[in-house]
Amino acid sequence: MQLTLSVTDQSPMRRGESPASALRDTVLLAQAAERLGYERYWVAEHHNTGTYAGTSPEILAGQLLANTSRIRVGSGGVMLSHYSALKVAEQFSVLEALYPGRVDLGIGRAPGSDHTTMFALAYPKRPADIETFPQQVVDLIGYLHDGLQPDHPFAAVKARPAPPESAPEVWLLGSSDYSANLAAYVGLPFAFADFFGHTGKHGPAVAEIYRRNFRSSPLCPEPRVNVTAQVVCAPTEEEAHFLASSRNLNRARRAIQAQGGEQMQGLAPPEEASQVDLSAAAEAYVAQFTEGYIDGDPAQVKEALLAMAERYETTDVGVVTITYRLEDRIRSYELVAREFGLSAE
Repeated sequence: MQLTLSVTDQSPMRRGESPASALRDTVLLAQAAERLGYERYWVAEHHNTGTYAGTSPEILAGQLLANTSRIRVGSGGVMLSHYSALKVAEQFSVLEALYPGRVDLGIGRAPGSDHTTMFALAYPKRPADIETFPQQVVDLIGYLHDGLQPDHPFAAVKARPAPPESAPEVWLLGSSDYSANLAAYVGLPFAFADFFGHTGKHGPAVAEIYRRNFRSSPLCPEPRVNVTAQVVCAPTEEEAHFLASSRNLNRARRAIQAQGGEQMQGLAPPEEASQVDLSAAAEAYVAQFTEGYIDGDPAQVKEALLAMAERYETTDVGVVTITYRLEDRIRSYELVAREFGLSAE
């Protein structure tokens, strides 16, 4: 099976370093992904976190597009419920006008933040009712393609500057049957977040729900499923698990904080993270979320990614890699690209 491989980057921060360093790493990693032959590079949206620097994927995507030349770039994703559908359409229309044919707009329903931050993003207004999300998705598509219904209250409003025939490609992101059903109903490509770690058990069933209920649309005549996995690849399995300890310890911080422990900020180096003794509760928490992660040598990672693609019945696979050092992240993507025979620059 020949896979199309892409990258999703959450712009992880190292402990003691600035968020700006994490964003610069994201630019360097995008350039490496392009050289290695990856299809797409998506950046995430997170707020008020000591781990991820990417709060504004629409701005970060512009920098990535400016510093690459071929790879598709986009959001994985914009949390649409925080924003106006028109404003998001305009932002990505600007990107499409500047970099035609290279822009993806992945949208999600989750807040990408804690409850308090969700309210802060809307203040002094109230947060949008999550029940309006389907209408926002329909409106977003309408603005991008000049397709609002004639009786829509804003039918005369146009999202510019990109013409509707050159619009960004819209993906609906999710980890549940809600998102799958909405993507199917509207007729959009669907990207499933297996990289959460605890979603893989129900993920293939969600993908099947999407296919079964899919309604063809001009934007997506046939169902398209992307699945993204959490991966650390190294020359040996032992080294992969060593490097992954930084990510795993960071994952454990929620359980540690819930027990009144010290708040952790950013990734710890693996030399330290691999030596930390976690409480039984923290160990159980990490095990729950890392069960679906793929860490190993190139042959092990390839086998696991192919098996995942088969379970989801897709050849479109994304990879999230989080390590303390940028060079280890780049090497992980290099090893995966080489194992799958991607066409490097």
